[in-house]
Amino acid sequence: MERNFKSARRLYIKRKKKDQVCLIADMLGLTEWVFLVLSATQFLLGMLGNGFIELVNGSSWFKNKRISLSDFIITNLALSRIVLLWVLLVDGVLMVFSSKVREERIVMQIIYVSWTFTNHLSIWLATCLSVLYCLKIASFSHPTFLWLKWRVSRVVIWMLLGALLLSCGSAVSLTHGFKIYSVFRGINGTRNVTEHFKKRNEYGLIHVLWTLWNLPPLIVSLASYFLLILSLGRHMWQMQQNGTSAGNLSTEAHKRAIKIILSFLFLFLLYFLAFIITTASDFLPGTKMVKMIGEIITMFYPAGHSFILILGNSKLKQMFVEMLWCKPGHLKSGSKGSFSP
Repeated sequence: MERNFKSARRLYIKRKKKDQVCLIADMLGLTEWVFLVLSATQFLLGMLGNGFIELVNGSSWFKNKRISLSDFIITNLALSRIVLLWVLLVDGVLMVFSSKVREERIVMQIIYVSWTFTNHLSIWLATCLSVLYCLKIASFSHPTFLWLKWRVSRVVIWMLLGALLLSCGSAVSLTHGFKIYSVFRGINGTRNVTEHFKKRNEYGLIHVLWTLWNLPPLIVSLASYFLLILSLGRHMWQMQQNGTSAGNLSTEAHKRAIKIILSFLFLFLLYFLAFIITTASDFLPGTKMVKMIGEIITMFYPAGHSFILILGNSKLKQMFVEMLWCKPGHLKSGSKGSFSP
């Protein structure tokens, strides 16, 4: 009798779990499943790449009790992107399974503040890395550039402090936007058309101002990229005039830095476009699909750029290849060659 009861109970639990799975499958359409699969894939890839950077540079920092400025920036960049990926994943899951919870005031504010702070910090850290590569590798005789080059460590450190303050400022600037959004949502279903459009335009202006926070790092990164290209062109011309080979260490360092900064600019512009799409979706009908597309593109930036950083850094690249082939590390901790991005 007792065995029959236990077997019946197991059968009931199995059927209940099966019914729950079927219910979830019925609730989620093909679009939601594709969104969840792509989000989970990019999240895992991003955690793998950024986690690897954290592990290698963090262990080297712990063993040697010191770290180079470039490794320090890359390590903090990876950490900020890990947090950003978690925020994006939580936001995506809430969007699919519980949109009402996501739109609650406290939950929305936590997500937006976390997203804004880690987003701007990540972008500014990548910009600081671009400036560091430019000042370390590029060669110009202009007095201003030479002054910056001689004080490269101090310049980049001040940029890092400024990046932290600007990231905090961008997060604090959301306060007024939250108030406008709550009023906008409150009158969204009323018949007060004039007030509706007034608050809608005001909320749109707030979004434009949020977008402008991304322009300074974009301009600085573009300047670093063009300076590196000019420096490489000048270096190649001097090599041809002297009749020497163009494949020396300086040329390779130029090319690696240009590839890293160019990849950052490409992914950042893609990320910038996704950010505009996501924020503009508040004013469009049927916004769920638009937000999903925007969030998928958004996650591609912190996930994909980490592997570009790994392949562009000689130490990280060597350790990554050794890890893939399950070989013991031959790189002595703290060993460095010439500066290389």
